[in-house]
Amino acid sequence: MNILIVAPKLPSPTAGPNTRNFHLLKTLASRHNVSLLAFDDGTPHILPDHTSILAGLTDRLQIIPLNSKTPKRRQQLLGLLRGKPYMLDTLILPEAQQVIDALFASHHYDAVLYESMFTADYILPEDVMVIIDQHNIEFELRLRTYQQESAIWRKWYNWCEGHMLKSVEIERCRRADSVLVTSERECDVMHQLLPQTTFVVVPNGVDSSAFYPQSSTQEIENSIVFTGAMDYYPNVDAVCFFAEYCWPIIRARIPAATWKIVGKNPMPEVRKLAELPGVTVTGTVPDTRPYLAAASVAIAPLRIGSGTRLKILEAFAMQKAVISTGLGCEGLAVENGQHLLVADQPELFAQSVIRLLEDGNKRRELGCAGRSLVETTYDWEQSGKRLLQLVDEMEPSLHGR
Repeated sequence: MNILIVAPKLPSPTAGPNTRNFHLLKTLASRHNVSLLAFDDGTPHILPDHTSILAGLTDRLQIIPLNSKTPKRRQQLLGLLRGKPYMLDTLILPEAQQVIDALFASHHYDAVLYESMFTADYILPEDVMVIIDQHNIEFELRLRTYQQESAIWRKWYNWCEGHMLKSVEIERCRRADSVLVTSERECDVMHQLLPQTTFVVVPNGVDSSAFYPQSSTQEIENSIVFTGAMDYYPNVDAVCFFAEYCWPIIRARIPAATWKIVGKNPMPEVRKLAELPGVTVTGTVPDTRPYLAAASVAIAPLRIGSGTRLKILEAFAMQKAVISTGLGCEGLAVENGQHLLVADQPELFAQSVIRLLEDGNKRRELGCAGRSLVETTYDWEQSGKRLLQLVDEMEPSLHGR
């Protein structure tokens, strides 16, 4: 099949959510003819020499610059005044439509894969199959932010945006031939809203050959790590929650405990956490693996989110014990006490961290179970097979269009 992928950013194996886009692109390109249209917001792209997939696309790679100079807060306000979430306009551009028209004029495409519902509103020929890859349920993410937020402006904004997004997200998914989701939970949620739409679970994964257990001599005693983009609000909320309610309890019990917050573009409230005793805020790093290797435990104290968390899968792959909230590990096939420890109350979360810092045997037990789960269920190769199976199943119906 000839497949056009439309992605919000250039896929990269080391760039958070773009990691999924990269590995699904790599999988499809191994069996099908793939073209890629991606948007460029000026963020530097880390493209390791050992990954040649993008270079292999050559003339089938189109990059559209995003040149908006309007401040984000102003865009959000204007979107509310228009009754339309600002993100809906960000990635639907006339110049991108022109590129898509030109691609279809010069190439035959059987299917278009939209990486995010935010890119899924372009005009296509009627005989083209449409697949939307939902990294999150976007309206759910906004409404969960509303539920947790205490600041009046952010609370009100996310309530409005969540409700405005819901109808658009449902409609765009309804128009698709298939919608990919990352877990059975999301499949159930969306199927209740769209019982006639085909939803397919293609789990998030991890490259278990790149993320693997390191020598135990690299581990620093009583060290904690959190990884994730620190300009992403659910991550910001998570580390601020942990710093305020959990960190004091941990330091009181283990004064030598240290905590590294590892992720790009830390917001001011995150940078301020570096003033706390034992806390380091790294900012952007070229590779999170050395920080995971050095940690005694990894944490995911998330209170907001949708989809599933790559940070947990990466920690699992490196055989690290993980403590998570229930929402943090939502959608993953994990059991509390077997693969990780789950705690939602601040004091219980802190006590769970203390327990693992003090119990090396339990850390190793959880680390081994997490690594085993990744190898059997959450390697990108396994996820890729599900996507290829879907494409194979869709192919015969092309002849009826």
